Amino acid sequence: MTSTWAPLRIAAFRSLWIAVLASNIGTWMQTVGAQWLLVEQRDSSALVALVQTASMLPVLLLALPSGALADTFDRRRLLIAVQGFLVSVGALLTVLTAADKMPPALLLTLTFALGAGQALTLPAWQALIPELVPRPQLQAASALGSISINLARSVGPAIAGVLVAQVGVAAVFGLNALSFLVFGLVLLRWRRPVDGAAGAPERFTAAMRAGGRYVRHSPIVRRILLRASLFVVPGSALWALLPLVASRRLALGAGGYGLLLGAIGVGAVVGAVVLPRVRERLTPNQLLAAAGLTFGLALLVLALVRNVFVVTLVLLPAGVAWMTVLSSVNAALQLFLPNWVRGRGLSVWQVVFAGGQALGALFWGALADWHGLVVTYVVATVVMVAGAASGRFWPLMDGAGLNREPAIYWPEPHLVLDPDPGAGPILVTVAYAVPPEREPEFVAAMRAVRRSRQRTGATRWGLYRDGAVAGRFVEVYTVPSWDEHLRQHGGRLTGADQDVEERARALVVGTPEVTHLLPA
Repeated sequence: MTSTWAPLRIAAFRSLWIAVLASNIGTWMQTVGAQWLLVEQRDSSALVALVQTASMLPVLLLALPSGALADTFDRRRLLIAVQGFLVSVGALLTVLTAADKMPPALLLTLTFALGAGQALTLPAWQALIPELVPRPQLQAASALGSISINLARSVGPAIAGVLVAQVGVAAVFGLNALSFLVFGLVLLRWRRPVDGAAGAPERFTAAMRAGGRYVRHSPIVRRILLRASLFVVPGSALWALLPLVASRRLALGAGGYGLLLGAIGVGAVVGAVVLPRVRERLTPNQLLAAAGLTFGLALLVLALVRNVFVVTLVLLPAGVAWMTVLSSVNAALQLFLPNWVRGRGLSVWQVVFAGGQALGALFWGALADWHGLVVTYVVATVVMVAGAASGRFWPLMDGAGLNREPAIYWPEPHLVLDPDPGAGPILVTVAYAVPPEREPEFVAAMRAVRRSRQRTGATRWGLYRDGAVAGRFVEVYTVPSWDEHLRQHGGRLTGADQDVEERARALVVGTPEVTHLLPA
């Protein structure tokens, strides 16, 4: 069993993890300060919920482009540039708030700008983690990421509550800007090892499309994202409306709201410590189901109970459940996604996470305005429990035994022409000779080959029988460009793709005949 703290023994990961923790603390302080500025406004239910929407909507809109940037450009330099932008926005927010020139519309606009910077930060940072820690420690590193978020959730709101009460919201915004500066300075000191094997970067639009194709044709990734969305959407009701629970139902001030958020964060930190032992006793699907039911119970208590002590107590296991789901999803994706598409794959997870929270917060805020907090939390509880129960029908797929290391096993194409890298589309054909008794098994095996081709670059694929030659099958697929096809030859395929292809070719007689057809 790998200790949760093992990755912190690696100096580079430790320094960056601490810097990210500081940034996360600042982000939670920012959220509390922004929400508390709006609590006394007219239509406060919708406005308070819109703070979360403004923070998360940029991730929904920009996560896919930022994932492509993270896979296309140097991730360290990208992160440094983004932190500079975030420092500027945070400073502007601080100055205008101190000058009492911060109407709700401007506050939400600048919150959106900060969310845009976070959208560019998240995929690049998460894609860097496998470069910093060995593969056996990735689950521990993911758990530490959740500890960072939830420790920040414990400390940030508490600090923000004290500062709002004693100094004012402007001080909260100023410390948030400082946290971005700290992260940027640590990145400046760290020197990323040069990858001598890295080829020319992909074109941006081609990289975007390739990332979308990979997720679309990967059943394991799609199922992970489905399980996450069924938890995040109802779970967003807690975060979106907790300020109103604190102020209206429990009669608490900013400090009390910070206490409630702190209880969730403490629960999450405790959960991260015990999670490795829990994983030894429960399957991933059982773990997600238990987390969903636990979080659903917390939502029900928020709907029915007005006692501060009971609410604070039930938020502790809610924090454990939230951390369990997010760290499990993130670790599963990091372990499964190959390096060439990791940033884009994680960006799709950010779309699901942020979109679920942004759109969920919008829905739950509107429902609370129409029918009140009690009805809203009861509805969210029903949706959460139904999502947990659906794991019986849509369970996570087991990808633990798949080889995710790059595999370069295709021979180099030998052409008499020298095609331009951007030339396309390219039509590739592979002819197989299959004995009659093996034909059904071969056709079944080629279904997995189809998904492999489409994950790594093919836009169209088909398998045909030769009407004139018995037992001759021809695989035909189209790749957008010659450069894209060379990337299939040079590193996009994994050991799992090789295993799939070898199972199909074991049913073939002789060597398959490959042709590359270029546009005339």
